[in-house]
Amino acid sequence: MGIISWIVLGLLAGIVAKILLPGRDPGGFIGTTLIGIAGAFVGGWISTRFLDRPIAKDFYDGATWVSAIGGALVLLIAYRILFGHSRSR
Repeated sequence: MGIISWIVLGLLAGIVAKILLPGRDPGGFIGTTLIGIAGAFVGGWISTRFLDRPIAKDFYDGATWVSAIGGALVLLIAYRILFGHSRSR
């Protein structure tokens, strides 16, 4: 997969993570999208490094999507923990 595919995958993973974890985010839609893109990279790295499951070159591989969404969820939760209470509600 090329870099454009990873960005699209991260965008969609960020949207799915936002649907699975609704609520107010300090960054809004753009912040969630960037977290999704970073989560796709982190999820792919974790899958390759620790789970001994290399990411397939196919965009439609289920394991690739699960790792991207999982990485986006992890980063979204961390982002909420670190910056969730920084602005007044």
